[in-house]
Amino acid sequence: MARFNMQSAKSVSTPLAKHFKFSDKLSPQIEEEEKHMSRVPSFSAVGSIMYAMVCTKPDISQTVRVVSRYMKRPGKTHWEAVK
Repeated sequence: MARFNMQSAKSVSTPLAKHFKFSDKLSPQIEEEEKHMSRVPSFSAVGSIMYAMVCTKPDISQTVRVVSRYMKRPGKTHWEAVK
């Protein structure tokens, strides 16, 4: 948790909350957003989640599949879903 600065992240009972609606339009649209997201460890976090999925948590595979679709240009909403 500290590695990804998520000490204050809230846990959820479902792997992917229903309010998350993903699309390419959520990817950074302006340079400021791209700079911010370049400092977010989203690739490393998704990789760690994938490792947990393969080793011990197959129930999160749907969530990992959905989130990993947008790893080319992740936006803030994608990062919120990872957290």
